[in-house]
This record gives sequence, structure tokens and C-alpha cells, in this order.
Amino acid sequence: MDLIIVESPSKAKTISKYLKGKYRVDASGGHIRDLPQKSLGVSIEKNFEPRYVIFPGKEETIKRLSEEAKQAGKVFLATDPDREGEAISWHLQTVLGLDSDAENRIEFNEISPKAVARALENPRKVNYNLVDAQQARRVLDRLVGYKLSPLLNNKIQNGLSAGRVQSVALRLVVEREREIQAFKPEEYWTITAELKEKDGKFPPFKATLEKSGGKKVKIGSKQQADKVLSELKEGEYRVFSVKNSVAKSHAPAPFTTSTLQQDASNKLGMTAPETMLIAQHLYEGIDVEGEGHIAFVTYIRTDSTRISSDAQAFARDFIVETYGKEYYPAKPNFYASKKGAQDAHEAIRPIDVTLTPERAKKMLDKKHFNVYKLIYERFLASQMAEALYDSMQIEIANGGYTLRASGKTLRFAGFTAVYQEVKKEDEEEGNARLLPPLKEGDGLLSLGEKGEQKFTKPPVRYTDASLVKAMEDKGIGRPSTYASIISVLNKRKYVTKEGKYMVPTDVAYRITDMLVKYFTDVMDVGFTADMEEKLDDIEEGGKDWHSIIAAFYPSFEERLRFAGTDGDEMTDILCSKCGRPMVRKNGKYGKYLACSGYPACSNIVSEGTVETTDVPCPKCGAMMTVKTGRYGKFLACPNYPTCKSTLPYEQTPPQSAETPESAGVCPQCGKPTKKLFSRTGKAYFGCTGYPACRFMSWDDPTGEKCPLCGGAIVRTAKGVLKCSNKDCHYKAEGENKKENKKGKKEEA
Repeated sequence: MDLIIVESPSKAKTISKYLKGKYRVDASGGHIRDLPQKSLGVSIEKNFEPRYVIFPGKEETIKRLSEEAKQAGKVFLATDPDREGEAISWHLQTVLGLDSDAENRIEFNEISPKAVARALENPRKVNYNLVDAQQARRVLDRLVGYKLSPLLNNKIQNGLSAGRVQSVALRLVVEREREIQAFKPEEYWTITAELKEKDGKFPPFKATLEKSGGKKVKIGSKQQADKVLSELKEGEYRVFSVKNSVAKSHAPAPFTTSTLQQDASNKLGMTAPETMLIAQHLYEGIDVEGEGHIAFVTYIRTDSTRISSDAQAFARDFIVETYGKEYYPAKPNFYASKKGAQDAHEAIRPIDVTLTPERAKKMLDKKHFNVYKLIYERFLASQMAEALYDSMQIEIANGGYTLRASGKTLRFAGFTAVYQEVKKEDEEEGNARLLPPLKEGDGLLSLGEKGEQKFTKPPVRYTDASLVKAMEDKGIGRPSTYASIISVLNKRKYVTKEGKYMVPTDVAYRITDMLVKYFTDVMDVGFTADMEEKLDDIEEGGKDWHSIIAAFYPSFEERLRFAGTDGDEMTDILCSKCGRPMVRKNGKYGKYLACSGYPACSNIVSEGTVETTDVPCPKCGAMMTVKTGRYGKFLACPNYPTCKSTLPYEQTPPQSAETPESAGVCPQCGKPTKKLFSRTGKAYFGCTGYPACRFMSWDDPTGEKCPLCGGAIVRTAKGVLKCSNKDCHYKAEGENKKENKKGKKEEA
């Protein structure tokens, strides 16, 4: 029995059902090997050759597929019909030891019995141009990501990542936010008049002021608005021109990956990653009670608006039968793909046009149904006739001013019988603006004029939908990357969401500014789009992928080196470990000294103003210094690395006027005492002769002796003088005479 290998178990299940046991169908579970996760995996010295390793946990899968391949008559590789799918087939072919020249690659744009059967009849060799294009992207992204991410971690903070496309997308979000912050609203006024024809047979309508003296009017203050309103009230309104026409609205193109994500965001409130996950399920197949595993839509990663002739013919027959001949255009609709589109696959469409949303509703849960309905209706509408509207535009004169009123009514629904590009209530609101049958020269009565103050609005923040559209318009990334880019921006917390809008976090500004400063080309939208075109050139067989990486990397490495050493300063300070000069560097925690002999010597020493505390080291007695680490400030012994003692940092409490810094004399050695603080922040007094003299007291010693027991007289926080001996109750005269008499009596 022949073997068919696909990526997904769900896809395998659907194909197996359609082939009815004639073939064995198994799944690789996606990629079986890739670049190593914890190392670069690219040999820069050997022409950027990648080093592939087996994915952890894939050993059993490879063993199973190898055994099945040995027993099979033929092995067909049926991975997805794109660069990524081609690369997976190549990896499978290599790891399983299949013939590299064999015609064992099959592909289909939809998982249906007819498409799978046709693919099996037309196998081909693995397309190594597609493989090379994918390898080039993978190596390029690995070099950029693995080289930039450590730089960000060293200069900004730990846990950051950068990516060739991801960082450019983040730049768009940051720059949009800065535009919003810099925006200064400008005041403007709109003037409307409520008018009616003199006979009063028709409802009144509104007209908006557009021109003054033949030029577009611009009103920037209340004074100007009041002047215009006054002049309009004094004048007479008369119809200047009337234009009646039939407006046409052409059906939108069927979905690409980008437009599907945009529509799902705008109409269903779904994120791009969520939309793609649901769409993937619809493509691979879903278990339907009583019918088994069924695939609903064609391949969902595409930038093409092309539709196969078979699909177009089925759509035509369905439209004519369901809606009538007038709903199908005189000539079939064709749509041009955007510039730069690979156009390798059809647009996204339902596999079976007779599987209407009404039928599918019983088979799918709410989310899957909503996405399927969106895809189905957009496709069917794309093949339908134009919508027709009776449109009317009236220009009204009043002195030197010109006002305009417009309205339209639906004459023929066309594609709008299936699909609305705007919310239906908005469409109905627009259609409700009916105008009376006026002709040139007719006089009009005014029911009142109104001025409304408004302010210009800042640019709108990006949503999932608008960011996907921006990336597509600017040629950043490819359909398969949009959702993953947005997912990373959210996962890394480079953006937060306010409702559906993206707001960059503080670290996003720092990342963007640093990368723009040092890597202008990598962060340039045009450079990223140009690189996509070069990858397309590889796919078309015109370029060696190694040469594209080789042209990019040297200058990138040079800028990387400069960014890592920018601001470094050679010093006269010698390394305590090897004797080489130390280099002053700027790091995320401030300045520090690093040995110039790195990597042979990796000695580093923090630098800056050393803040010495009064807290003695619990191990060696030296006064500890304040250091700053990844979790904030802490106390460290200045004798590091000989002594590695550390203590938590406690903010020094404010000094009190009643608690002097020092009171004088140690009762044991006669040296001055000094106010210190414990690790919990509590004040105490210690001898400045430490560690030779280890006298400590919670109260400030005065240097005097107790007349009763000879102990040290100390001053409390409240200024009370008393004996430090807890068994002696002496207090100075005037402080507590009763306690002093009690102490003398006990002494006698």
C-alpha cells in the first residue's frame, strides 16, 4: 500500500476518509527538523550553511514514518502548497532517505476527493527553488534574531527579542503612537441648513455648506461661523444644479489571508492569530456527527484573488439557480492581485458552494460557523453582479455660498443580497436620505441653520486588522507571517490592548529607538519589502540564496559590532585578574568596567559613584556599599571577590532632630560613636573603632558613667538620660526622681 505523508493528523484523517482505505495516510506533526533552538545553527564561515537538527520529541515520529516508508510501494509527500510546506517535504525526504529525484511531491489547494485524486495523478519532484527561498528566509531571520536579541538584552533589559519583520511591525506601532502624542487638534466648524421645497409635499432635508466664492470653505472659529450663519439667514436658497445618475458598486474580491483577518477583526472582533487558527481547522477538516471528517475551505495562506475555472462555474450555476440570472454578471468577475503577490494559490473560498451557511450551522460551533459564513458569503458575492443605486446630488446657492445635499436609493441589490461591506444599519441609514424631486432654479425654504464645532482628530491606533493591512500594503512579511508577528508583539508585551487598539509599552520605544539608531536598513520598511522580492527571485530560480545572505551580512555584522561598543572608553585601570587595561562600557544597569582581553578574560567590575553605608559586613566587618542588580539595589561587601557577602537594601529612614547622628564617646574605648542602621532599617549606635572595639547600643552613649552601678549613661530617642544596665534603674536628676530613689535604696 502506498503511503501519503501530510503535516497534520486532522488533515490526514480527512484525506484518509476521502481515499477510503486505498492509501495509508500519516502525519509528521509539522516540521521534523529545524535549526537548533539554543545556538545559532548557521556556519557564517562556510557560506552560511544551516545546520539542521531533529526536533526534540520527533524521534518516535521519524522511526514510525521510516518503517512505514520501507513497507510502502510509493511514498507521497503531501504537505501544504507553499514554501514552508515544500521545505517540510524536503526535510522528510532527506531524513527518511527517499530518492531526491523521485516524483513523489503532490499538492492540492483544497482537501476534497477530486483535488486529492487529481494530485495523485500528477506527482512532481520537490521544487528546490521553493526550498531554497524558505532556507534563505530561515537563515536570514535566524541571523538577525540571534544577533540582535543579545544586544537588546545587554543594553536594555533581559528577556527581549528582535526579528527582521517583527521589529519593523513594532516600529509602525511606535511611530503611530508618537504621531498621536505630537498631534495638536485644530478647530473647525461645519454649517448645515434644514431645507424644504416651497410646496411642502416632501419631508425636509439637510444640506451642508461646501464652498464660498467658488472655493472650498474652511471655518476655523465661532466668530467666522456666526458670520456665515448670519449671512445665510439673510439670503435666499435656490437650487443651482441637480444631478441624477445610477451609481454602481462592484463586488469585492474573494478573501486573501490579509483581507480575511481584517474582515474577521472588523465584523467578528477576532484577533489575527485566532482567525488563522479557526481557518486552519476549516481547511484541514472537522469531525461532523454522522458524516465523519469534512474539510470546508481551500488553503488559507494566500495573497492571490484568483479563482479556478471549476469553482467559478459552480458559483455561476448556484447563483443563477438560487437568485436568478440577473444576479450573475454578463462577464465573469476577475480580480487583479496586488503588486508583489506570489499568486501561487487560489483565493480562500468554500470547497463546496452548495454547503451553504444554513447547512453548515448544524455542523460547526459558533466561531467556526462565523468564519465559514464570512468566507462563503464573500466568495459568492465576488462572483455576483454589481449593486445599482439611484443617486441624486443637489447644489444649492445662497449668495456667494454653495451647499450640497446628496442621497441614494437601492435600485438592484446585486452582490449586496449576500454580503455587506459595511454594517447593514449604516447602509440603511444612507438609503433613507431621500431627496425631493427638485429641478434647477427651484426656490427653497429654510427651517433653520446650524453651526457645529469640531476638532481634527489624531491618527487612529493600529488594530490587528489595520496593522495587517499596513504590513500587506508596505510589502512587509507574507500571508503566513502576519498572525505570528502580532502574536509575538502581544506575547512579549511590546504592545498592550486598549479595547481592540494596540498601545506600545515603554520597552517598545526603547527597542525601536535603539534598532533605528544602529540598524537603519533592517528597520526600514523599504528594505524589508525589497528583501521579500529577493526571496521571490530565489523561488523563481534566478538567484542563489547564499549570495543574498552574503550581500547582507557583512555590513550588518559591522553595525552590530559598533552598536555593542558604541560609547566604550579605554581606561588606565588594570584588570585585577590578568593585568590588561579595562574598558568602560554602558550597560542596562549603568556604567561598568570590562577587561579588554575578553573573551580570554571575562572580568567585569561595576563602576560609578560608590555609595558606602554604615552597615558593617557580617563576615569581614567592612562597611558595605550599595550596588544595583537586575532586581534593584542591594548591599555588597567592598572586598568582593574575597568576601562575597550581600544584604538586602533598606531605604535609610529620615533623620530626626531628636536623634543626632553622633553623640560622642564609646564607654569602652573612648572613641566617638556613630549612628548606624540594621538591615531592617532600625537605628543603633556603634563604635567608630570597629572592628577592634565592637561596642553597640540601641541608645546613644554619652560617655558618662552611671553613679549607681558604673554602667554607661545613654540618651534615648526621646532625649532621656539613663543607665544602659537593664538591672539598674538610674535616670538623670529631673528625669525620674522616684526611679532614682528606688535605685539608691536597692543599692543600700
